[in-house]
Amino acid sequence: MTSKSWSDDADTALDARLLGMLVLGIETSCDETAAALYDTRDGLLGHALHSQVDMHQAYGGVVPELASRDHIRRLVPLIESARQQAGVSLQQLDAIAYTRGPGLAGALLVGAGVASALGVAQDKPLIGVHHLEGHLLSPLLSTQPPDFPFLALLVSGGHTMLLDVQDFGRYTLLGETVDDAAGEAFDKSAKLLGLGYPGGPELARLAAAGNPRAFDLPRPKMHSPDLDFSFAGLKTAVLTRVRALGAQASEQSRADLAAAAQDAITDVLVHKTLRAQQVTGRSAVVVAGGVGANRQLRAKLAAALQSRGVRLFFPELQWCGDNAAMIALAGALRLQRFPDNARAAGAFDVLPRWDLTQIGAPPD
Repeated sequence: MTSKSWSDDADTALDARLLGMLVLGIETSCDETAAALYDTRDGLLGHALHSQVDMHQAYGGVVPELASRDHIRRLVPLIESARQQAGVSLQQLDAIAYTRGPGLAGALLVGAGVASALGVAQDKPLIGVHHLEGHLLSPLLSTQPPDFPFLALLVSGGHTMLLDVQDFGRYTLLGETVDDAAGEAFDKSAKLLGLGYPGGPELARLAAAGNPRAFDLPRPKMHSPDLDFSFAGLKTAVLTRVRALGAQASEQSRADLAAAAQDAITDVLVHKTLRAQQVTGRSAVVVAGGVGANRQLRAKLAAALQSRGVRLFFPELQWCGDNAAMIALAGALRLQRFPDNARAAGAFDVLPRWDLTQIGAPPD
């Protein structure tokens, strides 16, 4: 791979698209530190990730200060690991993409600071990537990626939303959570059941041994005419059942309640997604974000959409959680489609709160 220089000239940009653009992606939005190298011609060349789950387990959730400090320790070695996997030098980069938001402010600043320093050192432009856009595009990393347009169910952390994706950078919000997100419902239900962190996978494991019909839990807003979500009432219902069971609850009753909670959450997600597909008429549906790894959600959606002749796309399991491959991919596509969005070397800021539907041309 030969070294390529940055230019705003349209002809140069076209040539670069034909040759391939090499982008370093950096992810530090929460409790995963990651780096990846993506080439628009050759695909993903290298990636490295460190999860902070073990560190945060003792506290039952993410401690922002500890997360930021660990990002500082881990990020540079991870970049070097990804670079060695790819077999390229930093001088060969066309741009450096970093997660600009949303996320924990301190954690985001670590990634932005390292990206800025590398940009100055190598004289490379920076691309601030929206974390949720990375998740939204993560199925494009698969060997059989979806084509635009498609309907997307985005279920990541504190975000649950349905989006009509017309093209890269053109997203229409159809519905979102009005209180707790699906991921929060999983995590909070798990905590009420005395399970460890992260709660979602732990609840799913316990639910595998349970009977979802043993408890009748609500499915908030499932039959409302809109496409919004609400999971706060479900969390309260789980709390009520836990209190009724008391401290002497059997392992089977806990498994039954976990299964009922998972069933209620996935029922709502599937029902709303089917309604959104009917409204939009899209022939492809993408499910992205950490909750997209849930096996029951995958099975229910696959069965429901198959009967409609609609294709369903998930990212591979390793790309469901936070990772830098999706950030490098989103940054590379943004460099191709919106070259004016690239920022000068050394410029950096973070946006802990950032509306996904307003990033066609990100704010400066």
